[in-house]
Amino acid sequence: MSTGVAVDSEVESTFQDFKLGRPVDGKKLRYMTYKIEDSKIVVAGVGEKSKTYEDFCDDLEDDKCLYAAIDLEFKTTDGRPTSKLIMLTWVPDTGKIRDKMMYSGSKEALKTSLNGIGIHLNCTDRAELDFETSILPQVRKFT
Repeated sequence: MSTGVAVDSEVESTFQDFKLGRPVDGKKLRYMTYKIEDSKIVVAGVGEKSKTYEDFCDDLEDDKCLYAAIDLEFKTTDGRPTSKLIMLTWVPDTGKIRDKMMYSGSKEALKTSLNGIGIHLNCTDRAELDFETSILPQVRKFT
């Protein structure tokens, strides 16, 4: 489904730096968030490398949709430390219907721009954001 929402050029350029571990605006990052504003997907915010996945979850609002690219660090089933880049789409059940439709329908445009992310997760409530029971099992499938 196409919604006519375009991806801002800043999204691609800053994501390339983030993906390669280069500083974005002088900071190394753990995650980048994106929102739809004026029919464009734009950078909404960033989390510095010292932040955790839990910090990211704490920053989410229960009624606002958002996209995120996250450098997720975890241990494989055999105990090796590793990390994966994931794209998370946060479309909470309590969000506005129009926003949920726009974010769900515009996700493909962002996925195309975030070249190099192979893991795409959709979350609609806090239980689906739980690291140990929901996110980690899905991410481990790709190690």
